Amino acid sequence: MQLPYLISVWIHIVAAAVWIGGAAFIAIALVPAIRHPDHRQAAASLVHDIGTRFRSVGWVCLWAMLVTGIINIHYRYTWPAMSSGDFWSSPTGHALAVKIVLFGVILLASGLHDFWLGPRATALWQEMPDSEAARRLRRCASWFGRINLLLGLILVALGVYLVRG
Repeated sequence: MQLPYLISVWIHIVAAAVWIGGAAFIAIALVPAIRHPDHRQAAASLVHDIGTRFRSVGWVCLWAMLVTGIINIHYRYTWPAMSSGDFWSSPTGHALAVKIVLFGVILLASGLHDFWLGPRATALWQEMPDSEAARRLRRCASWFGRINLLLGLILVALGVYLVRG
């Protein structure tokens, strides 16, 4: 195997681990912790600060996964083979197609969550913490995050399938 390919795979795996680890931390540790009555006063600002910090890291990871994913495809499959219908109708082609589509969904959902829904939910939560609108937006943002985490875990499974069959 060529060194650039190994470096690309390593970056891809590390970026996925950081992105999934951060999303899992938020879903498994942060969100349940802020629901405790002792943290009620600081919850909105804590979610805002951690969300804003992780957003930057998360997007670096997503872009790294996009670039290294393209590089990895280049090293793993030949372009002539990928341009044939036989490749895309094979189990490997199906898995790769699903992985590419799901990654696109994650990019779209992350963009909506990080730049529109999340900031709106947090701002409304800070302005009117007990309002039904704030609760509804927070719930929606939370589900976006959970679904993205689940899709990320599915991508890991697809990556294992593509490499190990």
